[in-house]
Amino acid sequence: MSPVLQSSNSGAYTDVTWRGDASSPEPVDVHSLWRKVLYERQPFPDNYVDKSFLEELRKNIYVRRYSYWAVVFESVVVIHQLCSVCSFSVIWWYMDQDLLSPQKLCGVGLASTLLGYLIFDAVDRGAGRKDSGRTRWDDLKSSLVFVAFTYGFSPVLKTLTESISTDTIYAMSVLMLIGHLVFFDYGANAAVVSNTLSINMAIFASVCLASRLPRSLHAFTMVTFAIQIFALWPSLQRKLRAYTPRTYTCVTFLFALSSLAGMLSISSVGALLFFLLLAFVTFLCPYILIRLQLFKDNIHGPWDEAEIKEDLSRFLD
Repeated sequence: MSPVLQSSNSGAYTDVTWRGDASSPEPVDVHSLWRKVLYERQPFPDNYVDKSFLEELRKNIYVRRYSYWAVVFESVVVIHQLCSVCSFSVIWWYMDQDLLSPQKLCGVGLASTLLGYLIFDAVDRGAGRKDSGRTRWDDLKSSLVFVAFTYGFSPVLKTLTESISTDTIYAMSVLMLIGHLVFFDYGANAAVVSNTLSINMAIFASVCLASRLPRSLHAFTMVTFAIQIFALWPSLQRKLRAYTPRTYTCVTFLFALSSLAGMLSISSVGALLFFLLLAFVTFLCPYILIRLQLFKDNIHGPWDEAEIKEDLSRFLD
């Protein structure tokens, strides 16, 4: 193997090799041109680095350039879910304090669901329904089955957690709602995203909180409302976001105002903290994200793994 020696005068590295038959090693200059290949023997050490090695260095070639207001618009999805959790908590508190009857909540929820169902079909003119192959009769049957089973099992839901302390129920509900926010599908392609897990955690939290309400009808109404706000409402929001972004932004803004008003009716301190949270997520987080892009220093060069850019689909037929 041939070493690389450093000159005492210039400080530069010199390519040398050794005579194999000499009694003492004697370096010999190598004038061969180094090639970056592995299929032929070259008079260079295995760890030899050519002068052109760092000439192919590239920095931040895949860095995304963000626009502030575009990131603010994307953060609306997070605002929407925070407001959903806030609205659910406010409605539960009103029912727990007997300030809202389950009959009124059922009526408002039914009217809102029917209106949202019509808007959902009108936004894309039924294109999504045609692609899925579902009919309105299929949707009606699914709704009736869900309502019948939930109403039938509402006495069980009411007594499901009698042996568990109220403090434990509240702690479990808070953790489940936080997990719902963490695993919700905000549109990011990440391993942590799981829409099914997110919805299940929200429904579990609603069942826990519904078991602390006065009567079985309250528990049925609370679980039904949880399905509406955690499963149906995000579906309508995604459809509005895809087809009418301005309407989506306006609806989310009104939703945030109503959530703040509901929280204000319970606690002024809670409303202030919730407002600061919304402002932080909407305006400050995008600014922090854009500022952090300036500190990125990703390097790319010959040491990167090889990427096959040729279309190999013809070999898979």
